Amino acid sequence: MTPSFEGQDLFGCPSEDKFIMSTERDEQYSSLSAPEKSILCCAAPSSDESLLEVIDHPYCVDRYKQLEGGFEGFPEDSIPFCKCCAANGEFYSQKTADCSYLNPSFNETVKDIATNCDSAPCRDYSKGFEDHNDPQNKSVLNATSSYKDGSHEVEDEANESEAAADGDGVAADELPIYNICDDEFEVFDLRIIHRKNRTGFEESKDLPIVLNTVLAGRYYVTEYIGSAAFSKVVQAHDLQTGIDVCLKIIKNDKDFFDQSLDEIKLLKLVNKHDPADQHHILRLYDYFYHQERLFIVCELLRSNLYEFQKFNQESGGDAYFTFRRLQFIARQCLEALEFLHHLGIIHCDLKPENILMKSYKRCEIKVIDLGSSCFRSDNLCLYVQSRSYRAPEVMLGLSYDPKIDLWSLGCILAELWSGEVLFPNEAVVMILARMIGLFGPINTEMLLNGQETHKYFTEENDLYYMNEETDQMELIIPEETSLEDHLQVFDSGFVDFLSNLLEIDPERRPTAKEALAHPWFSQSYE
Repeated sequence: MTPSFEGQDLFGCPSEDKFIMSTERDEQYSSLSAPEKSILCCAAPSSDESLLEVIDHPYCVDRYKQLEGGFEGFPEDSIPFCKCCAANGEFYSQKTADCSYLNPSFNETVKDIATNCDSAPCRDYSKGFEDHNDPQNKSVLNATSSYKDGSHEVEDEANESEAAADGDGVAADELPIYNICDDEFEVFDLRIIHRKNRTGFEESKDLPIVLNTVLAGRYYVTEYIGSAAFSKVVQAHDLQTGIDVCLKIIKNDKDFFDQSLDEIKLLKLVNKHDPADQHHILRLYDYFYHQERLFIVCELLRSNLYEFQKFNQESGGDAYFTFRRLQFIARQCLEALEFLHHLGIIHCDLKPENILMKSYKRCEIKVIDLGSSCFRSDNLCLYVQSRSYRAPEVMLGLSYDPKIDLWSLGCILAELWSGEVLFPNEAVVMILARMIGLFGPINTEMLLNGQETHKYFTEENDLYYMNEETDQMELIIPEETSLEDHLQVFDSGFVDFLSNLLEIDPERRPTAKEALAHPWFSQSYE
């Protein structure tokens, strides 16, 4: 059972929980428009823009064979704008009457394909479409079938097939036939929400965040939280469910859009395998495309560990991150990592900013931001993790596994105790020098196999850097110290636990499951 720390929860007031990017938030407030309508009528449609139009569009994503099952579909939506509007029965839905679809029905498409294919292989292929209701013949193309009472947009597949069959010098029986395997792909639907009688194009590429307005006919914006490299984050009130949520608005950029689709895919997978919300990972509520942007709707949490520690230090109160609380934070993080790693997912960007407080009094946290995460079976990127929390094997260009997340957690816990970043964001070679000074030399095998070793080590395995002013190579002598002296901590159990997480050799570093069994978790603190 999660502990309840004695005393009043000094941070219980919602208005006092928002420590995230407070300076930036204040600047945003100065330019925000004042509300002109009440929350009940802000969502009321104008005479020329009566209703929102919702279109479902299927997205195909790779399925990794080690994972079981698919993604859950969306629940049916019937969303009132507000009380006064609901009284008139106005809503938007996913039904055919509320959406326009530009293409022939699925069955007509199948019929055209079958007509244009005379060969036996083509007949067999088209039969697979006709039997799409047979569970034995399911394929990724099932995404083009109707979704509840509506239909997906399909870009004239029949005409494309006909054109291909009648192409120059290409007979129908010469076309390649592919067996579409249900184990290779997954499909999830992306709702596209437009104003009725309006295209989806916006006058400006910048989406202004205006307080006390309603987005997508459902989310009433109440507070600006902050921004990141590719998104803005606001707090909103869900007019359908009546709860406060976090709305992540992705910037209008193709790369950001693709990365966010990956995050949605992973969050759906994680939430599906954790229906009871027991593994301390962010909950995904909704996602959709609106005003040329992807929106991700998640549970609303409190400040991240970086901002909260900064607030705690500046307020001059008692230190929040005691050994007892560090135990509970470490345990929850390890349980989250063990769960992710069991699903074959590497977080790849664990840092204080990506761990958010859920309850200050009970010291509950949630791990967020799977936008940089990957599967173990992916083609792993050479550069992952924020530099101050980057594992040595990643710096050296070695192959890596989920244990890089354990290294990041060790850096985070050391920082929470000392109040200072363990490896400041300096040049990589300087971080390597500090690692060696704290934990000893990097073993020769790692240096020999690293793709990036030559950038930081000589052939004699000495650290060096190029002096830009003199264009000369200069050697770096690491300053020897210990974790106890550096952190000014003399709790042997905590130091041993950190030393395990911060093992330079990944082969000797524990897994999340092994780290949970460390004796430090049995140590009692008052």
